[in-house]
Amino acid sequence: MEFNFYAVFAAAFSSLVVGFIWYNPKVFGSIWMNETGMTEEQAQKGNMLKIFGLTFVYSLMLAFLMSALVIHQFGALGMIGGPDFIATAKPSYAAFMADYGDNFRTFKHGALHGFMSGLFLGLPIIAINSLFEQKSWKYIAITAGYWTVIMTVMGAIICGWK
Repeated sequence: MEFNFYAVFAAAFSSLVVGFIWYNPKVFGSIWMNETGMTEEQAQKGNMLKIFGLTFVYSLMLAFLMSALVIHQFGALGMIGGPDFIATAKPSYAAFMADYGDNFRTFKHGALHGFMSGLFLGLPIIAINSLFEQKSWKYIAITAGYWTVIMTVMGAIICGWK
Protein backbone atom coordinates (compact mmCIF):
# COMPACT_ATOMS: atom_id res chain seq x y z
CA MET A 1 0.00 0.00 0.00
CA GLU A 2 1.57 3.23 -1.15
CA PHE A 3 0.89 6.63 0.35
CA ASN A 4 -1.22 8.77 -2.01
CA PHE A 5 0.34 12.24 -1.99
CA TYR A 6 -2.13 13.47 -4.63
CA ALA A 7 -5.04 12.64 -2.35
CA VAL A 8 -3.37 14.46 0.55
CA PHE A 9 -2.76 17.58 -1.55
CA ALA A 10 -6.32 17.48 -2.90
CA ALA A 11 -7.69 17.07 0.62
CA ALA A 12 -5.60 20.02 1.84
CA PHE A 13 -6.79 22.15 -1.08
CA SER A 14 -10.40 21.23 -0.23
CA SER A 15 -10.10 23.28 2.97
CA LEU A 16 -9.68 26.41 0.85
CA VAL A 17 -12.60 25.51 -1.43
CA VAL A 18 -14.95 24.71 1.44
CA GLY A 19 -13.76 27.78 3.34
CA PHE A 20 -14.53 29.97 0.33
CA ILE A 21 -18.11 28.65 0.39
CA TRP A 22 -18.57 28.34 4.18
CA TYR A 23 -17.33 31.82 5.01
CA ASN A 24 -19.08 33.50 2.07
CA PRO A 25 -21.31 36.34 3.37
CA LYS A 26 -24.34 34.54 1.91
CA VAL A 27 -23.61 31.41 3.94
CA PHE A 28 -21.95 31.93 7.37
CA GLY A 29 -19.47 34.72 6.63
CA SER A 30 -21.57 37.63 7.88
CA ILE A 31 -22.58 35.79 11.06
CA TRP A 32 -18.95 34.78 11.69
CA MET A 33 -17.76 38.37 11.19
CA ASN A 34 -20.41 39.64 13.63
CA GLU A 35 -19.46 37.01 16.21
CA THR A 36 -15.73 37.80 15.97
CA GLY A 37 -16.12 41.56 15.72
CA MET A 38 -14.29 41.50 12.38
CA THR A 39 -15.06 44.23 9.86
CA GLU A 40 -14.59 44.23 6.08
CA GLU A 41 -11.84 46.83 6.50
CA GLN A 42 -9.96 44.64 8.98
CA ALA A 43 -10.34 41.59 6.75
CA GLN A 44 -8.96 43.45 3.74
CA LYS A 45 -5.89 44.57 5.71
CA GLY A 46 -4.80 40.95 6.26
CA ASN A 47 -1.81 39.54 4.40
CA MET A 48 -3.68 37.16 2.08
CA LEU A 49 -0.56 35.36 0.89
CA LYS A 50 0.40 34.59 4.48
CA ILE A 51 -3.15 33.66 5.50
CA PHE A 52 -3.91 31.36 2.57
CA GLY A 53 -0.36 30.00 2.36
CA LEU A 54 -0.27 28.99 6.00
CA THR A 55 -3.84 27.69 5.78
CA PHE A 56 -2.70 25.32 3.04
CA VAL A 57 0.40 24.26 5.02
CA TYR A 58 -1.66 23.54 8.14
CA SER A 59 -4.27 21.77 6.02
CA LEU A 60 -1.51 19.57 4.61
CA MET A 61 -0.50 18.67 8.15
CA LEU A 62 -4.09 17.75 8.95
CA ALA A 63 -4.48 15.78 5.72
CA PHE A 64 -1.37 13.72 6.53
CA LEU A 65 -2.86 12.89 9.93
CA MET A 66 -6.23 12.08 8.39
CA SER A 67 -4.61 9.26 6.41
CA ALA A 68 -3.87 7.39 9.63
CA LEU A 69 -7.38 8.07 10.93
CA VAL A 70 -9.36 6.95 7.89
CA ILE A 71 -7.29 4.16 6.29
CA HIS A 72 -7.34 1.08 8.51
CA GLN A 73 -4.51 -0.60 6.61
CA PHE A 74 -2.06 1.92 8.07
CA GLY A 75 -2.60 0.17 11.40
CA ALA A 76 -1.34 -3.10 9.94
CA LEU A 77 1.58 -1.27 8.34
CA GLY A 78 2.41 0.28 11.71
CA MET A 79 2.41 -3.14 13.36
CA ILE A 80 5.38 -4.24 11.23
CA GLY A 81 7.30 -0.99 11.81
CA GLY A 82 6.31 1.00 8.74
CA PRO A 83 6.99 0.90 5.01
CA ASP A 84 10.71 0.26 5.44
CA PHE A 85 9.94 -3.16 6.92
CA ILE A 86 7.54 -4.55 4.30
CA ALA A 87 10.28 -6.62 2.68
CA THR A 88 11.20 -8.24 6.01
CA ALA A 89 7.65 -8.63 7.36
CA LYS A 90 6.36 -12.09 8.21
CA PRO A 91 4.28 -13.82 5.55
CA SER A 92 1.16 -13.17 7.61
CA TYR A 93 1.40 -9.45 6.76
CA ALA A 94 1.37 -10.16 3.02
CA ALA A 95 -1.51 -12.59 3.50
CA PHE A 96 -3.44 -10.06 5.55
CA MET A 97 -2.93 -7.33 2.96
CA ALA A 98 -3.89 -9.71 0.16
CA ASP A 99 -7.14 -10.50 1.97
CA TYR A 100 -7.97 -7.05 3.36
CA GLY A 101 -5.82 -4.57 1.42
CA ASP A 102 -8.75 -2.59 -0.02
CA ASN A 103 -11.40 -3.27 2.60
CA PHE A 104 -13.20 -0.13 3.75
CA ARG A 105 -11.29 2.01 1.19
CA THR A 106 -14.30 3.99 0.00
CA PHE A 107 -15.24 7.66 -0.08
CA LYS A 108 -18.23 6.87 2.14
CA HIS A 109 -16.14 5.10 4.79
CA GLY A 110 -13.54 7.87 4.77
CA ALA A 111 -16.28 10.48 5.14
CA LEU A 112 -17.65 8.60 8.16
CA HIS A 113 -14.28 8.54 9.90
CA GLY A 114 -13.58 12.11 8.88
CA PHE A 115 -16.91 13.22 10.34
CA MET A 116 -16.21 11.35 13.57
CA SER A 117 -12.78 12.99 13.73
CA GLY A 118 -14.35 16.43 13.29
CA LEU A 119 -16.97 15.71 15.92
CA PHE A 120 -14.68 14.10 18.50
CA LEU A 121 -11.42 16.00 17.84
CA GLY A 122 -12.24 19.29 16.11
CA LEU A 123 -15.35 20.27 18.07
CA PRO A 124 -13.88 19.76 21.57
CA ILE A 125 -10.67 21.64 20.73
CA ILE A 126 -12.54 24.58 19.23
CA ALA A 127 -15.17 24.62 21.97
CA ILE A 128 -12.62 24.59 24.80
CA ASN A 129 -10.58 27.42 23.28
CA SER A 130 -13.73 29.38 22.49
CA LEU A 131 -15.10 29.03 25.99
CA PHE A 132 -11.92 30.47 27.49
CA GLU A 133 -11.91 33.22 24.85
CA GLN A 134 -15.57 33.88 25.79
CA LYS A 135 -16.78 33.39 22.24
CA SER A 136 -20.45 32.80 21.52
CA TRP A 137 -22.10 29.46 20.80
CA LYS A 138 -22.79 30.74 17.29
CA TYR A 139 -19.07 31.19 16.78
CA ILE A 140 -18.39 27.70 18.15
CA ALA A 141 -21.04 26.16 15.90
CA ILE A 142 -19.81 27.94 12.76
CA THR A 143 -16.12 27.22 13.37
CA ALA A 144 -16.55 23.63 14.57
CA GLY A 145 -19.04 23.01 11.78
CA TYR A 146 -16.49 24.16 9.23
CA TRP A 147 -13.82 21.85 10.61
CA THR A 148 -16.21 18.94 10.84
CA VAL A 149 -17.17 19.43 7.19
CA ILE A 150 -13.51 19.78 6.20
CA MET A 151 -12.47 16.64 8.04
CA THR A 152 -15.40 14.78 6.47
CA VAL A 153 -14.36 15.90 2.99
CA MET A 154 -10.68 15.19 3.68
CA GLY A 155 -11.49 11.73 5.01
CA ALA A 156 -13.57 10.93 1.93
CA ILE A 157 -10.86 12.08 -0.47
CA ILE A 158 -7.99 10.36 1.32
CA CYS A 159 -9.73 7.05 1.96
CA GLY A 160 -11.55 6.77 -1.35
CA TRP A 161 -8.76 7.86 -3.71
CA LYS A 162 -6.61 4.74 -4.10
